[in-house]
Amino acid sequence: MILQQGDVKLFQTLDDGEITVENGLVSMDGGLETSVYLSLFGGNESDDVSSASVKSWWANSDENDPAKQYRSETQNLLQSLPVTSFNLRRIEDAAVRDLSWFIEKKTASSLSVSASIPALNRIKLEINLEAMGLESDFTFVENWKAST
Repeated sequence: MILQQGDVKLFQTLDDGEITVENGLVSMDGGLETSVYLSLFGGNESDDVSSASVKSWWANSDENDPAKQYRSETQNLLQSLPVTSFNLRRIEDAAVRDLSWFIEKKTASSLSVSASIPALNRIKLEINLEAMGLESDFTFVENWKAST
C-alpha cells in the first residue's frame, strides 16, 4: 500500500478544477496551492457573502471555525459583476478577503493579489504569499462568467 501525503493537487481548466491521476495515484501537493485555490473557488458560487442569506457550501454546516469555511466571494463576483477593468479592484479585494485566513491563522505573514484581463471573459489572478520567510506565487486564469 502506498501512502500519499499532502493535499490533492488541483489545477484550473476551462470548466473549473481538475485533478491528475497517474498509474492509479492522485497527484498530491505539499504546498499551499490547493488551499489558495479552494479559498478562491471552493465555495458555493451562488453564495453572496455580502448578503445575510447564505447559500453556503454543504461542508460548511459541520465546520465551526469561520477560517475553515469556504465562502469564495471571488467566485461569486466573477459570475455577478460585469467584465470591466473597473471591477478588477473589487475582484482583488474579494480575493484578499477570501485568503485573509492565511494571515489570521499565521500560515502566512504577507499576502498580495493582482488581477488582470488576459483575454475576452477571462481573469488572471496572481497571488503572492510569504510563509515562514519563503515566497510562493500562484497564478489562476479563470472564466469571468458574468454577462456584460
